[in-house]
Amino acid sequence: MTNTKANVNIKIDSDVKEQATMLLRRMGLDQTTAIDMFFRQIIAEHRLPFQPVVTPTIDEQIIAAVKRNTPKKIELSADEDGNIFVDKELHPEIYNWAVNG
Repeated sequence: MTNTKANVNIKIDSDVKEQATMLLRRMGLDQTTAIDMFFRQIIAEHRLPFQPVVTPTIDEQIIAAVKRNTPKKIELSADEDGNIFVDKELHPEIYNWAVNG
Protein backbone atom coordinates (compact mmCIF):
# COMPACT_ATOMS: atom_id res chain seq x y z
CA MET A 1 0.00 0.00 0.00
CA THR A 2 1.52 3.29 -1.06
CA ASN A 3 1.30 6.21 1.30
CA THR A 4 0.28 9.00 -1.08
CA LYS A 5 -0.87 12.32 0.25
CA ALA A 6 -3.91 14.36 -0.80
CA ASN A 7 -4.81 17.95 -0.17
CA VAL A 8 -7.97 19.05 1.64
CA ASN A 9 -9.10 22.60 0.98
CA ILE A 10 -11.65 24.11 3.33
CA LYS A 11 -13.11 27.55 3.93
CA ILE A 12 -13.55 28.54 7.57
CA ASP A 13 -14.03 31.79 9.46
CA SER A 14 -10.67 33.42 10.04
CA ASP A 15 -11.42 33.90 13.76
CA VAL A 16 -12.18 30.19 14.15
CA LYS A 17 -8.96 29.29 12.36
CA GLU A 18 -6.88 31.64 14.52
CA GLN A 19 -8.37 30.41 17.80
CA ALA A 20 -8.07 26.75 16.82
CA THR A 21 -4.50 27.22 15.59
CA MET A 22 -3.50 28.87 18.87
CA LEU A 23 -5.07 26.09 20.95
CA LEU A 24 -3.60 23.36 18.74
CA ARG A 25 -0.15 24.95 19.10
CA ARG A 26 -0.55 24.80 22.90
CA MET A 27 -1.32 21.08 22.49
CA GLY A 28 1.79 20.60 20.38
CA LEU A 29 -0.20 20.03 17.19
CA ASP A 30 -0.47 21.74 13.84
CA GLN A 31 -3.61 22.02 11.72
CA THR A 32 -2.63 19.21 9.35
CA THR A 33 -2.04 16.77 12.21
CA ALA A 34 -5.29 17.75 13.94
CA ILE A 35 -7.36 17.31 10.77
CA ASP A 36 -5.62 13.99 10.06
CA MET A 37 -6.45 12.84 13.61
CA PHE A 38 -10.08 13.94 13.11
CA PHE A 39 -10.42 11.99 9.86
CA ARG A 40 -8.77 8.88 11.37
CA GLN A 41 -11.18 9.00 14.31
CA ILE A 42 -14.13 9.18 11.89
CA ILE A 43 -12.77 6.08 10.16
CA ALA A 44 -12.16 4.22 13.44
CA GLU A 45 -15.63 4.97 14.86
CA HIS A 46 -17.56 5.02 11.57
CA ARG A 47 -19.18 8.23 12.75
CA LEU A 48 -18.27 11.73 13.84
CA PRO A 49 -16.24 11.64 17.06
CA PHE A 50 -18.80 13.92 18.71
CA GLN A 51 -22.58 14.15 18.67
CA PRO A 52 -23.88 17.17 16.75
CA VAL A 53 -26.93 18.77 18.34
CA VAL A 54 -29.57 21.07 16.96
CA THR A 55 -29.28 24.55 18.40
CA PRO A 56 -32.68 25.55 19.78
CA THR A 57 -34.42 28.51 18.18
CA ILE A 58 -34.90 31.71 20.17
CA ASP A 59 -38.57 30.76 20.70
CA GLU A 60 -37.57 27.31 22.02
CA GLN A 61 -35.01 28.89 24.36
CA ILE A 62 -37.61 31.34 25.71
CA ILE A 63 -40.16 28.56 26.28
CA ALA A 64 -37.55 26.46 28.11
CA ALA A 65 -36.54 29.44 30.28
CA VAL A 66 -40.16 30.16 31.19
CA LYS A 67 -40.74 26.50 32.08
CA ARG A 68 -37.63 26.50 34.30
CA ASN A 69 -38.69 29.67 36.09
CA THR A 70 -42.41 28.97 36.47
CA PRO A 71 -43.14 28.45 40.14
CA LYS A 72 -44.93 25.26 41.12
CA LYS A 73 -48.59 25.66 41.98
CA ILE A 74 -49.60 24.63 45.46
CA GLU A 75 -52.96 24.38 47.11
CA LEU A 76 -53.53 26.21 50.36
CA SER A 77 -56.35 25.68 52.83
CA ALA A 78 -58.65 28.41 54.09
CA ASP A 79 -61.19 28.44 56.90
CA GLU A 80 -64.76 29.80 56.66
CA ASP A 81 -63.49 33.32 57.41
CA GLY A 82 -61.01 33.19 54.51
CA ASN A 83 -57.89 32.79 56.65
CA ILE A 84 -55.28 30.83 54.73
CA PHE A 85 -53.30 28.08 56.40
CA VAL A 86 -49.74 27.38 55.27
CA ASP A 87 -47.89 24.26 56.39
CA LYS A 88 -44.54 25.60 57.63
CA GLU A 89 -42.81 22.25 57.02
CA LEU A 90 -44.20 21.77 53.51
CA HIS A 91 -43.88 25.34 52.24
CA PRO A 92 -41.35 27.25 54.37
CA GLU A 93 -40.79 29.95 51.71
CA ILE A 94 -44.53 30.79 51.58
CA TYR A 95 -44.82 30.63 55.36
CA ASN A 96 -41.88 33.01 55.78
CA TRP A 97 -43.34 35.37 53.18
CA ALA A 98 -46.78 35.28 54.87
CA VAL A 99 -45.31 35.93 58.34
CA ASN A 100 -42.48 38.34 57.44
CA GLY A 101 -43.82 39.93 54.28
